Amino acid sequence: QVQLVESGGGSVQAGGSLRLSCVASGYTSSRYCVAWFRQAPGKEREGVAAIDSGGSTSYADSMKGRFTISQDNAKNTLYLHMNSLKPEDTAMYYCAARAGWCLPLHPGNYDYWGQGTQVTVSS
Repeated sequence: QVQLVESGGGSVQAGGSLRLSCVASGYTSSRYCVAWFRQAPGKEREGVAAIDSGGSTSYADSMKGRFTISQDNAKNTLYLHMNSLKPEDTAMYYCAARAGWCLPLHPGNYDYWGQGTQVTVSS
């Protein structure tokens, strides 16, 4: 069973930066895709970025430029580097994974989910 554990969330002022981490365990496939999603109160869960086991990345159009996804395969850890944070970035951020290639950033395309880490950006 794949397990994903996020960390690194917190409270930050607008313009600040945070780095989220997601430690994965239990992979049984040699090829996988991991991604970050976020969900603000009262809104649908939306995709942020994804990366496959070969290192290819994809981003939601609205996330390009300020967010960077990366991974450390030796540590089985996924990262999300967030810069120039805005109050509208306030949300619960989730790590998600699926076996195989990355598919479009839709929650239904991912099988495994972490519990989330809260990011709060104040103005």
